[in-house]
Amino acid sequence: MNVFLKNTLHFVIFLAVLPSFSFAQHQKVDLPKVKNKTVVIAHRGNHVEVPENTLASTKEAISCGADYVEVDLRTTKDGHLVVLHDAKVDRTTNGAGRVADITLAEVKELQVFNKNKKTHKIPEFREVLALCKDKINIYLDFKEANVAETWKQIKAAGMEHQVVVYLNKEEQYKQWKKVAPEVPLMTSLPDDIKTAADLMTFLSKMHIQVLDNVKDPEMLKAAHEHGISVWLDMQSPTEGPASWNDALHKGVQGLQTDKPGEMVSYLMKNVQ
Repeated sequence: MNVFLKNTLHFVIFLAVLPSFSFAQHQKVDLPKVKNKTVVIAHRGNHVEVPENTLASTKEAISCGADYVEVDLRTTKDGHLVVLHDAKVDRTTNGAGRVADITLAEVKELQVFNKNKKTHKIPEFREVLALCKDKINIYLDFKEANVAETWKQIKAAGMEHQVVVYLNKEEQYKQWKKVAPEVPLMTSLPDDIKTAADLMTFLSKMHIQVLDNVKDPEMLKAAHEHGISVWLDMQSPTEGPASWNDALHKGVQGLQTDKPGEMVSYLMKNVQ
């Protein structure tokens, strides 16, 4: 065999084994343990009767038996981590302005709007971590925050094995892999991923553990064959047993919901 053919063969073999090597690497990261056979994620906590993304909604998520509480992470002007979905405080509190332009002291003065008139506050991330320890996992929607500080607080709370991080930007992937390579990662697929082949190419570059909202049968099959969990967002005005049943028949592993208590009851009766 001449040198050119030999080198070409080595290159072809390298390309052939590269995807399987990547998936093997990815599979070393384990997801947190759960109670339910289908993973139940309480969207912004269980906020049926209390405000979203508060300690109260986290407590309700724990009480109803959800596996995860989904919370959104942002940073104040002076660098503190707080839990809030929107970039601004206007919708959910009696204040106004961007979280990034407000100090922690100012954030703590705000009152979160609520139905039951009790006073609720925007919680610090460390407070949510302490509340969830050994009780419920955290689905961390990583909006705008410092990765190193976030991981520092997770470790300080002893929550290293109870967190999945949802990535909103491509650059967040490299940041998390550098700071905490053992943390399970989750993301949505880019709009240009249309086929199972596209998905395989994507997953060979990003070693993640969970995808959300994949519904195409072939792409679902490909994800499952490579050990990737798929979680669907169920929250909508028409959410209920009909939509849950339809989702379960797709063969997904988790459901994010605005009705975690009802979903847990439904799963106990309908999923063996």
